This record gives sequence, structure tokens and C-alpha cells, in this order.
Amino acid sequence: MNPAPTRLATLAEQLSQAALFTPAPTGQPLGRCLMVQGTASDVGKSLLVAGLCRAYTKRGLRVLPFKAQNMSNNAAVTVDADAPTPADGSPVRGEIGRAQALQARACRAERSVHMNPVLLKPENDIDCQVVLRGRVLGRASASDYQRLKPGLMPAVLDSLLRLRQQADLVIVEGAGSGGEHYLRPQDISNMGLAEAANLPVLLLADESRGGVTAAVLGHHLLWSSSERARVVGFVVNKFRGDPQVFAPAADTIEAATGWPMRGLVRWFDGARRLPQEDSLALDAVTARRQAVPKPSVLTVAVLRLSRVANFDDLDPLAAEPGVNLLWVQAGEPIPRSADVVLLPGSKATRTDLAFLRAQGWDHDLIAHVRQGGHVVGICGGLQMLGHTVSDPQGIEGPPGDTAGLGLLAIQTVIGDTKRLADIDALDLVSGSRVTGFEMHMGRTTGPDMARPWLQLVHAQGQATPEGAVSASGRVMGTYLHGVFEADGFRRHWLGRVAGEGGALADAALSYQRRVEDNLDAYAAQLENDLDLDALFALGR
Repeated sequence: MNPAPTRLATLAEQLSQAALFTPAPTGQPLGRCLMVQGTASDVGKSLLVAGLCRAYTKRGLRVLPFKAQNMSNNAAVTVDADAPTPADGSPVRGEIGRAQALQARACRAERSVHMNPVLLKPENDIDCQVVLRGRVLGRASASDYQRLKPGLMPAVLDSLLRLRQQADLVIVEGAGSGGEHYLRPQDISNMGLAEAANLPVLLLADESRGGVTAAVLGHHLLWSSSERARVVGFVVNKFRGDPQVFAPAADTIEAATGWPMRGLVRWFDGARRLPQEDSLALDAVTARRQAVPKPSVLTVAVLRLSRVANFDDLDPLAAEPGVNLLWVQAGEPIPRSADVVLLPGSKATRTDLAFLRAQGWDHDLIAHVRQGGHVVGICGGLQMLGHTVSDPQGIEGPPGDTAGLGLLAIQTVIGDTKRLADIDALDLVSGSRVTGFEMHMGRTTGPDMARPWLQLVHAQGQATPEGAVSASGRVMGTYLHGVFEADGFRRHWLGRVAGEGGALADAALSYQRRVEDNLDAYAAQLENDLDLDALFALGR
């Protein structure tokens, strides 16, 4: 099918306008760069970059992460965007992939759109929302986007230059596999970027999935002589067992490619206690949690929507010893044992409403509430709980209205302006400090908004109601991503839901401390598994 010419022309025009950014000043000292490319998706690139960021930061270096193009519906708000400052002087917000947000945290640096200048947010199997340096450009099909990619390279290179001017070391993450030869002509995130920016490349392979030798040799075969020359070595990730057993494979790879092995990175169990980025990781998390359910006071069932977004909102609940968090897969009923059913965020709310109904979950939810259960919606999940979701401009798909679940007296209209906001406030309901962010294109109104879930008081003193609660008190929702990361709020809410049964929240669990401790632990492991002095010297 040929792409819609009007949509392509509009996006191309927006792209040409967006590319007219003010170039970074030249003549300033530049930090070193080292690029990590992978032999496949989910080989651990994002985690390795985060660990290296923390390790070098702890050594006293100014380190920043960079990923030219990311495809993920898990995103985070930044304090900057490539857009004019509003007349009222309010800060302009952008968004980047959640993996780069974690890497920025590992560097103890502010999140910036330049860390992930191109973000693709899938809306279905073909179309993505295209975000350039924090701003939504529009929707493009996969074939449309391939034609647009070359025009993005100037912005990508400029963003990388800006980071190098601020850092001693920029660690660059590739996307998926660097050896996908059919994507090479339009590549802006793997060898295309490495050649354009003159980057040294470290190739990462995953021992846990097998086939390391074939994966590395295959990339050597597919790359050109100039691309091979950029590779300064390979690293084997997620290794278990005796390194001596792997030695013959390392010798074979080194002899065939001329690339030295730079280390074996052992399996890091703490990876599962850090925020995950995409659905590949969610598949593993789902299987692990459901294979070994833990003893619990409270069971939280999460609907695995087809376009689930920001599912790491639920990590703090999963970390609670007294909470059994279960993902409900397509074709499965919502378990009757669930105390809470949670609807997470979605990149395509109306599409996921249809998906939800196709599973029969709408009937399960009504029965669940009638029997005294609780229902929670976050962002897109909040929108689904209302009476209608309207998209008159066709922002997320064909224009039209979709009936919601009717569990909250609210209605939502999708608009073309995305709300991006950082939240750091005191919640008067729980008495706890709450931090997080809003990221949505819908505007929600209705009577149940007069019963907000949170009452936020900001540093400037203004109070903001957030979310909605049903008259029964058993259905509630919020636009606030990260709300459960606030330990005090999470404990207060869990205590209310558990009722009599309840002191289930672990008062000793600090979710933020848990993330920091695992970043530190991984950095310490990398100090042992890799020669960090040698890797730094390889950067240029």
C-alpha cells in the first residue's frame, strides 16, 4: 500500500522546519565518545551503558549518555526541548526514552532531549508517533519514516556535539542490531552514526541466548571494511559459568575478526530491580513473576494492553513483599482472587479499549467492582475508565469516539498538544511528598474529577487536584506517572486498600534507594569484569 502523500508531506514539512535549529557553537573542547552496539535487541546495551555511566561518574568524570534513535512507549519528561521559550517564561519540557532517563540518573545528570534526539512511540504495528528533540512531529508509517530518517541526521549530530561539549565522556548506545544490512542506507543510530561522527565501537553479544560466535562473526561479515575498522573490541554479556570454558570461542572470534575480547560481563541479577524499557523485558518479567507467585496480603492484576506504555510505573508495587503483582495476558480472564485491577498507560487508548473488550475484560471489571474490588487507571488507563474517549482530529488513529468502561464519571478528548510536566509536590491526602510526571495528549473532565485521588501542594504554594475517584471510592485514576515510587504515598494507599488485613507495606522499602543501590552494585561489578581504564582510552 502506498503511503498517504498528505501525511508524508506534512511530516516532511514539519521536519524541515524542525531541522532549522541553532547549531551548537564550535571551537569548544569535546569529551571522548565510546559507542556500544549490539548483536541483537535485548542483549543488554541499555543496562551496560547505565552501568558504565555510573562507574565512570563514581570515578569523578563528567559522563553523559546518548542514543540517537529509540523506539519505546516508556518515556520520561526532560527539563528542555528544542522549542522556543513561552512568553510567560515557563520551562519548556520534552521527552526521551526511559532507558536514557535511567542512564542520566546513573550519571547524576539532568535529563535532556539531546540524550535521545529521536524517539519513536509505536501506536500500532505500522505507525509511530515521531518525537524530535522533545517535540511531537506527527505520525509516520515504517516506510514513511525510512524516507524521513536521513533528514534527521543533522539534529542527531548536533545533539551529540552538544553533549560532548559538556562531558569528559559520552557513552553512545546503538539501537537493536548494528548488522541489519537492509536498514544501513538510512541508518542514523548504528554504523551510519558511527561513520558520520567518527565513533569507536564496542560490540556487545549476549551469552545467555547462545550463538555468540555466530552473532559476532555475522556482524563482521555484514559490515564494510571501514565499519569493521571502527570496532575496538567485543564484550560478552550475561555470562554464567567458568570463563575458561568460553576461552576457545573467544580465540576463534579474535582470530577471525581481529577484534580483541574486552571482557566477560557476568549475569547481574539486580537488573530485574531496575526500570525496564520495552516489551521484550516485560515478557521476561511477566513470565518470572507468574511462574513463582509470592505469598501476599494483596493481589494486583495488571491488564497487558496491546500498546502498554510506561509499565515501569508498577515496579514499586511489584517490589513490595506483601504485594503479588500479576500480569493478565490476552485470552486470560481477570483472576477472581485479585484485590486490585490496574489499567496501565497506553499509547493508543481507543485501540486498547477495543482490545480490552475483545478479551472480555470489560465484563470482568464490572463484576470485580460489583463484588467490592478496586480498580486503578494510570494515564491512558484513567481515560479508559470514563464514559467516552474522543479523538476528533485523528491524533492516535481514525477520528471518532469510543465508549469507555463507564466506571468513572469522566470523559476525555484527545488533542494535538501534549502535556509534559514534572511533578514534585506534597499530597495532602496521604501527607507524603509525591514526584513523577505527566505525559498525555488527552484532556479529561467530569463530575468525578471533583473527587481527586491526590491533592498536590507545590513549592510555590498553589494546590492542584489530581485524578478522579468514584462515588464508591473503589475506582480511581491519575495522570501522574511514577506515583507509586513515593514510599509514603504507596504505603498509605496500600494500607487503605488492604483494610483490616493490612499492614502489608514494607516500611523498610525505599524504592529510590533500591534503584540507586542496584546502579552502584552493577558499577562495582563492571569495575571487576572490565578494564575501565582501557575502555576509556579507546574513546575518542
